[in-house]
Amino acid sequence: MFATRLRFAPALLVVVSVYSISSAADPAPPPRVKSSGKYPEALLWKPGVIPDRVLLCMSDDPAHRMAVTWRTAKEVASPIAQIAIAEAGPKFTSKSRTVAARSALLKTDLGEALYHEALLDGLEPGTTYVYRVGDGTNFSEWFQFRTASAGREPFTFVYFGDAQNDLKQHWSRVIRQAQSEAPKARFFLHAGDLVNRGTSDAEWGEWCYAGGFLHAQIACVATPGNHEYSRPPTPRLKEIVRQPFDAVASVTKKPTITSHWRPMFALPENGPSGLEETAYWFDYQGARFVSLNSNVDQEAQVAWLDAILKDNPNRWTILTFHHPLFSTAKGRDNKKLREIWQPVFDRHQIDLVLQGHDHSYGRSGLLEANLPAGLQVHNGDSGTVYVVSVSGPKAYTVEDQPWMVEHGTGRQLYQVITIDGDSLHYESRTATGELYDLFELRKQADGRNRLLERTDLEAESKRWGGLSRSQSYWLMGSIGACVIGLVILKSRRRAIVV
Repeated sequence: MFATRLRFAPALLVVVSVYSISSAADPAPPPRVKSSGKYPEALLWKPGVIPDRVLLCMSDDPAHRMAVTWRTAKEVASPIAQIAIAEAGPKFTSKSRTVAARSALLKTDLGEALYHEALLDGLEPGTTYVYRVGDGTNFSEWFQFRTASAGREPFTFVYFGDAQNDLKQHWSRVIRQAQSEAPKARFFLHAGDLVNRGTSDAEWGEWCYAGGFLHAQIACVATPGNHEYSRPPTPRLKEIVRQPFDAVASVTKKPTITSHWRPMFALPENGPSGLEETAYWFDYQGARFVSLNSNVDQEAQVAWLDAILKDNPNRWTILTFHHPLFSTAKGRDNKKLREIWQPVFDRHQIDLVLQGHDHSYGRSGLLEANLPAGLQVHNGDSGTVYVVSVSGPKAYTVEDQPWMVEHGTGRQLYQVITIDGDSLHYESRTATGELYDLFELRKQADGRNRLLERTDLEAESKRWGGLSRSQSYWLMGSIGACVIGLVILKSRRRAIVV
């Protein structure tokens, strides 16, 4: 037995040795890494050599030119954009042309960055283009957009009320759901308070992150809210007293727009002097859109607005600004603004006004000032539809008021609006895509609108077997064409027999 054990001892020794060697060669398990916690915002939103925050911006002539902006680290030189007509394959790259960009250094609360702007002009109406931005070596991906048609054609756009808070966590799903609901939307319209603190680079980073590539492919139309403005610190009383009387105004300066606004957005500069890229207008396929700045110089915009509305060949006119003429809460009434602007709106028969600020939802019927009766508003057969909406998570209380047809709070919303000939179709939907409000304006021969509410449209749809108005017209046209075709065919057969 002892001899047998000795016979197996060498083999046992080899096994033990191999096991020992293999065990020593095995790497030790990695040490547990402790979470570093919250990273500094300057690191999270640091610009790099690859372009980010790419925004396609509405121009004053969207059939022939658009603008694009983007951000990089300040070391990046020679910024350019490249653009070509889109093709089904990748060979468009050899046909692209290069557009030089201009740059501006922006100093923010998180550091410095370069913002670049390129004007993509010389475009053909109703044409799909691809573009990218970079420095000749480091580029973004190729983005795709379509120019406006030269004449009247149906189109869809999306309107957002205040995004403002928790942009990455809560607003992101709203803008993405909106694109899912309206994948062919030509532009996104933002009615102010895009962020909570206009001076916060991190919040602008979240706003851009929430929309992602959508910002680069769907044109941006933005009007500033009060949170895009900041007021200089109020001076102490003794500092004012020490000033000459005529210098007091210079001490108590009016609010100023965030330094992020103009580098980030390349919007039309056809507004009143001093309000460039905040008050402006553009025409889009049979509709005139006007952005007003409700934060400052409200009276100075009246003559300018009157002039551009007087010379307006379009069938539809839509205005947007931040502070509502008719508030959803009685304590937030903007009476002075209403007295300044509503007479101009009524005089030019504005169709639709899109607003924000109140963090709730409210929508009127057809409203106009009823001055002979001594009333400020009138729900009747002519006038303007006013809307207040919110897309972010912040919510305020709503108070039911005579001007309201629909109202509510506590929901994040987006609005899909389609203009097709003599009809304007409006849908307000929740963050989960549920229909929240619905109406349609139909332009009459005298230029006034007929307002159809949700119940009217549902009843009309039932009469046509569930078909929409446009589908009904298509069906009637198809039936009519078939009847005419049969008549012609029958007459030809008779001629052949004779």
